[in-house]
Amino acid sequence: MAQTKSGSVLLVEDNQDIAEMVYAFLERRGYELDYAADGVTGLHLAVTNTYDVIILDLMLPGMDGIDLCRKLRDDAQRDTPVLMLTARDTLDDKLVGLDAGADDYLVKPFEIQELEARIRAMIRRQRGQMASEALHVGDLTLDTGTLTVTRGGETLNLTPICLRILTVLMRASPRVVSRGDIEREVWGDVLPDSDTLRSHLYNLRKTIDKPYPKPLLHTVQSAGYRLCELDG
Repeated sequence: MAQTKSGSVLLVEDNQDIAEMVYAFLERRGYELDYAADGVTGLHLAVTNTYDVIILDLMLPGMDGIDLCRKLRDDAQRDTPVLMLTARDTLDDKLVGLDAGADDYLVKPFEIQELEARIRAMIRRQRGQMASEALHVGDLTLDTGTLTVTRGGETLNLTPICLRILTVLMRASPRVVSRGDIEREVWGDVLPDSDTLRSHLYNLRKTIDKPYPKPLLHTVQSAGYRLCELDG
């Protein structure tokens, strides 16, 4: 799909009223959209086309949003930003969505202006990658040009948001970065709720640290987080 001035969006939503509202609003705002009413069609479009953002409902016929997101990340190896829509507001439900590879979520009912603000922020982040540089902390490396992350020579797969968090921490290493500074660097002016950063940090730690004997990502109580090798 050709890139437009505003951006290209795939909307996967089975509620016709919500889909029509979102589609009409975003189209008027200059976005180019494709639409799917079920998970199977949504996954097919997501892996055969290129989009700036995917808006993905959690509950879908055929294949739910969690399975679709996992297949997009794990099987298709696509890093398209995913904004998940959910009627469920519990922490566990949010964690499941973020763990599947979603970058952000919005709880129904939502204001259409907030949806667009989050889409714009995701597109700015995706298009605004920094010039290529190689970052190193211990045996962990990040090439910001190719977005390749390795530890001990093994390639690691991270979601786009985890990549941005890792970039912030690696550039600051070994300094401590506050929670607020991470959120501003990653999300800009459209900040997520209090669970989102913690959930992404959990997933980041699970990928870069859990399989290895020496942890690199450390929580500094009441101060923030830092990425470094500690003695001992």
